[in-house]
Amino acid sequence: MRIGLMGGTFNPIHLAHLRIAEEAREECALDRVVFVPAADPPHKPLAGEVAFARRCQMVRLAIAGNPGFELSDIEGQRAGKSYSIDTIDRFRVEHPGDGLFFIIGSDSFLEIGLWHRFAEIFRTCSLIVVERPGRPVTDPPSALPDAVRDEFIYDAASRGLTHQSGERVHFLSGCQLDISSSTIRRLAAAGRSITYLVPPAVEAYIKEQRIYNACP
Repeated sequence: MRIGLMGGTFNPIHLAHLRIAEEAREECALDRVVFVPAADPPHKPLAGEVAFARRCQMVRLAIAGNPGFELSDIEGQRAGKSYSIDTIDRFRVEHPGDGLFFIIGSDSFLEIGLWHRFAEIFRTCSLIVVERPGRPVTDPPSALPDAVRDEFIYDAASRGLTHQSGERVHFLSGCQLDISSSTIRRLAAAGRSITYLVPPAVEAYIKEQRIYNACP
């Protein structure tokens, strides 16, 4: 089985997240994409301190009806910061014979050298890097952190990178939807419409629970 892992705060999950996951699923022939909300994100504070359970519920509502998508609350099951490598390691133990793919946006990939134990990510799973608006990866080898660049071979024809472990980094362009969670939070806090930015069930839940009414 080929499993894609897509992490994030999902504060809230929106249509660009879903489209990224669908494009990765289709282009890389994934059997399923698992959405993994971060319980305690390490790179930036969680805007509005929206509870993990609420963010999980928004993901659950967003992916309902799609048999190729599922939710994992694995990062809420452990204490401390929600480091991606810890989640990847857990999935590797639980699915030893499966292909594991970590799905991230190009904006995150360009900063991956700042991540906790980032070098281990490249040899533990393959990466699917989906281009985000305004953050293209024009030169994949140069975009790699200096510490691991020599561990890769670049195929210019496919624009793919192969790690010495055999794991790969795939780059997808796809449909770039310029939607951000921060914009959605601002609109919701101002009482403005977020229709067509999030799935209808998520929009209804945000309004019902008044999640972002006082969110910066």
